[in-house]
Amino acid sequence: MGLLSGAITCLDYSALEELRSGMADADIGRVFVTELDQLGSREPERLSALVAKIIEALEQSPAPAHEWPAVAQMLGLDLLVRLLGISLSSARRYLSGERVTPDAVAARLHFLALVAGDLTGAYNDIGVRRWFDRPRSRLGGATPAEELGQDWSPDDPAAHGVRELATALISSPAT
Repeated sequence: MGLLSGAITCLDYSALEELRSGMADADIGRVFVTELDQLGSREPERLSALVAKIIEALEQSPAPAHEWPAVAQMLGLDLLVRLLGISLSSARRYLSGERVTPDAVAARLHFLALVAGDLTGAYNDIGVRRWFDRPRSRLGGATPAEELGQDWSPDDPAAHGVRELATALISSPAT
């Protein structure tokens, strides 16, 4: 989502502090940021429950100002505009902050940020980009890009199938 300066390889207090800072900058989960500040690392069980709540809040909170640079860098603008179903000139305006990202585009961008985040556990940036254009048997031989189509919503069944496919990489050693 572009809230961190780099990949987290260990979920320690410094990683949580960076996440707290990124969430505060994006104005996401203020109540959780406050609770994280108060809790620190003293109570592992409460910290684990709080992290689960934070993940849910992040998944429900598009942050286009942060997501545009991160997702554009990872996917490249050509693929990103194709997946979002928008023009390159509009993408450049949204990326630069010249125009406010419409809610429907922000929702699709957020969805792609989450999918890309799932994929980065298994692929590098080139692999993530190629993933969207490779036929997948779990999608009936369609590519994830084809499955999403042009004017899609993250709530569409096809989008759920794409997200499930990407998420499966986190819990499975094979695709």
